[in-house]
Amino acid sequence: MTLNKNKLTPVALVGIFLLMLGLSFAAVPLYDLFCRVTGFGGTTQVAKNKDIPKIVVNQIYKLRLDTNVGSNLDWKFYPETNTIELKPGEVKNVIFYVENTGSVESSGVASFNASPPTFGIYVNKIGCFCFEKQTLKAGEKQEYLLTFFMDPKVVDDNKTKNVKDVTLSYTFFSSEYYKK
Repeated sequence: MTLNKNKLTPVALVGIFLLMLGLSFAAVPLYDLFCRVTGFGGTTQVAKNKDIPKIVVNQIYKLRLDTNVGSNLDWKFYPETNTIELKPGEVKNVIFYVENTGSVESSGVASFNASPPTFGIYVNKIGCFCFEKQTLKAGEKQEYLLTFFMDPKVVDDNKTKNVKDVTLSYTFFSSEYYKK
């Protein structure tokens, strides 16, 4: 039994179309997984208390904390300190202050990244307010805690071992932004 080319071509085209359609729906979750696994684009890692390193490397990194607010949020957002010193393996806590300076209740979601991007895979958050909707009433102030550590393996990586300044950047966007 031989297949007619006239019948095979449409079947192949439909198969290719369905494959491409499936890949387009899988692209976002696969890209997110890729970034979390590799630290691509400065994506930091999520750790649990059991993942805390048992050693602290006696090498100091200067960590800058950068905060930003999207243009459609009337919020003030800043860390308790703009810079900290951190040794790989050492657990740090940083308090961030957020205030709704607007006249109405509003909600925001914070995103973050590490710079240089090669550090993303080594910054491990144990606790963070990131990617969770935060709602503040008009004039309300809140404190949010970030608990994190830098993986001691950072000193062994040729891309990171000579860099001593790292920036963690946090941006609050209106939660309406994510609905679009």
